[in-house]
Amino acid sequence: MVSDRPRTLLQRVEYEGEPIKSSRFIVLAGPVESESAAQDLLAQARALRPDAGHHCSAWRLSVPAIDRANDDGEPGGSAGRPMLAQLTGLNLVNVAAIVSRYWGGTKLGVGGLMRAYGGAVGAALGDAPTVPWRLLTEVTFDHGYPEADLVERLVAHHGGRLINSDFGARVVRIVSVAAEDVPALEAALGDASSGRITFDRK
Repeated sequence: MVSDRPRTLLQRVEYEGEPIKSSRFIVLAGPVESESAAQDLLAQARALRPDAGHHCSAWRLSVPAIDRANDDGEPGGSAGRPMLAQLTGLNLVNVAAIVSRYWGGTKLGVGGLMRAYGGAVGAALGDAPTVPWRLLTEVTFDHGYPEADLVERLVAHHGGRLINSDFGARVVRIVSVAAEDVPALEAALGDASSGRITFDRK
């Protein structure tokens, strides 16, 4: 059952189903945070299978909202669009999917290609491990050295990730955390430190 809330892949997925008229369709998919990351995944697929005839791709990003599909030389609309339709139908975001095709010597026609490319992505990702997608934001704050361990524990407890730490007269932290969890994290840090943690409100 597809969730109403967008989800993203937990990890990379590789999949190859049964050949279709001797053509092989191999899927490489993974979570991505940007178009450059999606392009990197496409480059990895090309490097893994340099002798494949086509490396068709599709990805969906949330912020900014981008849907991209590429047929890589297959007939227009026969590969990238049905792949993207699978990502949309599964309500997956911040995900890129690459399908590398080895031609088996028999033409499949546009309809056959659409079923093959879309079907490969659907089979690869239909039961793949996913997690709810959440909009991430950055929080900047500073604290004294005695609070360092406390801060790290509370950030981890609220699902945050330390991006940068600057150790000067005080420790300045930049933390990535789900936007919806920012109030709870700030309240927990403030309460635990008795107000000694200062947040950057710029």
